[in-house]
Amino acid sequence: MTIAHVLGFPRIGAQRELKFAVESFWRGDIAEAELTAVGSTLRRRHWQWQKDAGLDLVTTGDFAWYDQMLNTAALLGALPARFGFDARALSLKQYFELARGNAAQPALEMTKWFDTNYHYLVPELDAETRFDGGVDWFFYELEEARSLGHNVKPALIGPLTFLYLAKSKAAGFEKLGLAARIVPAYRRILEKLAAQGVEWVQIDEPILALELDEQWRDAFAPVYRELANLGVKLLLGTYFDSVASHAQLLADLPVAGVHVDLVRAPEQLDALLDVWPQDKVLSAGVIDGRNIWAADLSAKVAQLETASAKLGNRLWVSASSSLLHSPVDLAQEDQLDAELKGWLAFARQKLDEVVVVQCALNEGRAAVAAQLAASDAVAQSRRTSGRIHNPAVGSRVAALTAADATRNSVYPQRAAAQRAWLKLPLLPTTTIGSFPQTQEIRAARAAFKRGELPEAQYVAAMQNEIKLVVARQEALGLDVPVHGEAERNDMVEYFGEQLAGFTFTRFGWVQSYGSRCVKPPVIFGDVSRPRAMTVEWSRYAQSLTARPMKGMLTGPVTILQWSFVRDDQPREQTCLQIALAIRDEVVDLEQAGIKVIQIDEPAFREGLPLKRAAWGRYLEWAGRAFRVSASGVVDTTQIHTHMCYSEFNDILAAIAAMDADVITIETSRSDMELLEAFGTFAYPNEIGPGVYDIHSPRVPPVNEMLRLIAKALEVVPAERLWINPDCGLKTRGWPETEAALGNMLAATREARAAISEGRKLVVEAAAGHAHAAGACGCH
Repeated sequence: MTIAHVLGFPRIGAQRELKFAVESFWRGDIAEAELTAVGSTLRRRHWQWQKDAGLDLVTTGDFAWYDQMLNTAALLGALPARFGFDARALSLKQYFELARGNAAQPALEMTKWFDTNYHYLVPELDAETRFDGGVDWFFYELEEARSLGHNVKPALIGPLTFLYLAKSKAAGFEKLGLAARIVPAYRRILEKLAAQGVEWVQIDEPILALELDEQWRDAFAPVYRELANLGVKLLLGTYFDSVASHAQLLADLPVAGVHVDLVRAPEQLDALLDVWPQDKVLSAGVIDGRNIWAADLSAKVAQLETASAKLGNRLWVSASSSLLHSPVDLAQEDQLDAELKGWLAFARQKLDEVVVVQCALNEGRAAVAAQLAASDAVAQSRRTSGRIHNPAVGSRVAALTAADATRNSVYPQRAAAQRAWLKLPLLPTTTIGSFPQTQEIRAARAAFKRGELPEAQYVAAMQNEIKLVVARQEALGLDVPVHGEAERNDMVEYFGEQLAGFTFTRFGWVQSYGSRCVKPPVIFGDVSRPRAMTVEWSRYAQSLTARPMKGMLTGPVTILQWSFVRDDQPREQTCLQIALAIRDEVVDLEQAGIKVIQIDEPAFREGLPLKRAAWGRYLEWAGRAFRVSASGVVDTTQIHTHMCYSEFNDILAAIAAMDADVITIETSRSDMELLEAFGTFAYPNEIGPGVYDIHSPRVPPVNEMLRLIAKALEVVPAERLWINPDCGLKTRGWPETEAALGNMLAATREARAAISEGRKLVVEAAAGHAHAAGACGCH
């Protein structure tokens, strides 16, 4: 009998219960016992949904208070020594300090989980790292599920993926050298699971979808020989891309089964079937774990019929990846257009889709004829709906030429023209866009959206906030202010709400990192801009100051990457449609007197295919889309972009080809490491490396920021260096924001004075800061 299971389920809760409980705990509003009760309630609910849907195995180990990589480090006992925590006695307060930093230590680095919009905390490794065991939350949750009568499958991040995704700042340190220490730790975990009566353990090694070098690839066989025959059956989890190049390796590994992603890489199935042994399970991920479109279930059954005939009960059915990347429950969506809602499936509905495919394979299509007929009708509706295509949009994309993606003059000429009117001081200061969103701001937006606040009163409330934000920036002395984005709920959702071709859910939340959740727009049809989206807010803000106001937009690649995107045309086409809409807004801002315009692209690198061989094509069309959005203006208009979260070393040529006049990047957590690559590459335009981390409420002292400015000046000429925070300040409070910006301005003044006086900036390293590492959180 074909088994049905999933690799993981969203942990935030259908109503974001985990987010609100965690944030209440951080504020001190609830005790640890109240927080853990919320976690238990959510786990029990999600396990029951899996059981009720008919899954044969219920997954445990996928719950995390903040992040699964941090959970794994805590389970292994591999915590950074700089925090001084006892891993076996780790409290939730300490756990969150690892994630968010404390007064003495900056947080762990955060970066993208492969090519998703989820961010994981990067473990820190060095020659002294030990894996002697830590907290037992993993085992407690397993027993919690078993006590409820569930047939469980605990899920773990695998040892090689853990090592590969971790980071060491020690020069020349080989992370793989720690395999001899980490394998015994995994042996102890598996032996304990066997003693608890567990049959199957899911052990995820998604790095197999990457282009691994030989030493990492060759490590799999010896590592998994050490983990074999410990009393449990191992299901090796891979996802996000093809593992066909490792087909023979996977067939030979001493594991009981392997999971593969047949949504991202359906073509790999044949290669795997050619070599698959008679005694090994193949788990087929045919339901999309990363998008929200209802599956064409008849097509999914057909996709697996050959495999089913060959493998029989050794074929399992699942989602392509963990459902962490999907919203929780479509049933809550009581305001979605009925036709559009019929096209969608969230995590809970995907459980049902998995089971329908399983039943069709086990019992024949007739056993699920009604479900298949309903799915066929949905697929036909999407193919034929007149709501999807706008011929005018298609014609405009088809008419694009090279000139539409090229500025009028090269950067040096533009820079001279911009400096002539901007008249900014050396090391100009700015912020990345958003300022603190108070409860009052959120309440006003919500009341307006519900129709309880008249438009005139809403506009007045937002203008009052803009006036306050501009006045505070004037008082601080920021050279290029922003309007603060009080009117914006989210940097993508705000634009999607005003673009044709988008729709929105009420509860389509997914976890981005920690307690940060986003509600991606749904792109179902051709995209266009019916009217201006930001112009009046920016125009009003500019009227309040003589300083150049910076207009704030989200770029086409980021809007694409952070949306649930239609799957009936190439992503490139959708991205160019968005680019033209943003281009129209850029031109309108310029005509309204806004001559500094930031087009944020924090997700630019996120879109890279996992296989390097496919990078060139992506970078070509993504860069073109950005240039289309930015190239409709005159030379004197200064185009900024912002990037965060990622390593940039290997795509710097593509970033330079975007030809933004100024790029701001996250660098503070990495202690300016990321900037070094820009210096080595000789990045030709202006650059603003972030000098303090906005994720933490910690206010870095002047000396610490001055040290980072000094490091930046070693790489970037002063005349091309900007000073700014790492990212937007939306999630911070006003007291810490003003204090941190005040310190940033003080550090900038000291740096300017040193340059003016011809003296070198020499600053003592801040205690602990050398261990900091990088990530960002946009707008």
